[in-house]
Amino acid sequence: MKTKLHFLTAAILASVLSISCATSSMLTDALATAGQAAKDAGYSDAGDVLTATSSASKAMEAITPENEYYIGRAVAATVLTNYKKETSGSQQIYLNKIVNVLAVNSSEAEPFNGYHVMILNSDEVNAFATSGGHIFITRGLLNTAKSEDEVAAALAHEMSHVQLKHSLKAIKTGRWTSAGISVLNTAAKFTDEELASSLDGMVNDQITTLVNNGYSQKQEFQADKQALTLLAQSGYNPTAMLDMLNSLNEVQGSSGSGMFKTHPTPVKRIEKIKAELKEVQAPQDTSSYRKARFAKAK
Repeated sequence: MKTKLHFLTAAILASVLSISCATSSMLTDALATAGQAAKDAGYSDAGDVLTATSSASKAMEAITPENEYYIGRAVAATVLTNYKKETSGSQQIYLNKIVNVLAVNSSEAEPFNGYHVMILNSDEVNAFATSGGHIFITRGLLNTAKSEDEVAAALAHEMSHVQLKHSLKAIKTGRWTSAGISVLNTAAKFTDEELASSLDGMVNDQITTLVNNGYSQKQEFQADKQALTLLAQSGYNPTAMLDMLNSLNEVQGSSGSGMFKTHPTPVKRIEKIKAELKEVQAPQDTSSYRKARFAKAK
């Protein structure tokens, strides 16, 4: 019994270490082989642990940039069943130009199919991004912004969530079944509605995080910090993040929905950003060139 307990403990430790350190195909195969060997030796509990870890490892290994895009596309399709998109294309083109500037100047690789911004016709003050680079921003949030730099700050924050893979991490490991991976591998054959239906569990996990519960406070602070770098690299003043948060703070009292429900308070974020701005080198101030463009887009 003691030997069996030791075997099970060792299996659990190996599983934890393996998931935290690597998910290579070699490791996956080794875990599967070890799991079967444990079962053959009569240690079924240890074998189950190793086999389960192998499955989780293989599932996570299967997530490619293309998979991320199709998961995000399915989530985006579900978002659009709850929000109406704006039909005016001129401001949407403007926002996509801002995102393209941020992406081109970023040191991080772009998603499989690039970034795409869509305006939601809602007075709710909110923005969110799905895995794969689909970014949604509400009319309410755009009306809150007082400059292009503030808009860029909001978009940079959402891009940072994508780059840090926060929405992908929202998916529970248990959702990654062989059937789900199979769907992802043939996702191009599906319409958005069919894909969302086929990946129901994965989509629901992301929707719950993006719209209902929000990310963890730690993840929100991480996205803010990365956004400062994105802004500075692209020629935007990173202090615009403070301006955006101050604008949000002005309207927070009149709303209990949107990002006020799912984000840390603007005051908490402002405190963190003030400290982090000391580490970011601000570019030359070129905001005057953007004033007319922002006024026209409004």
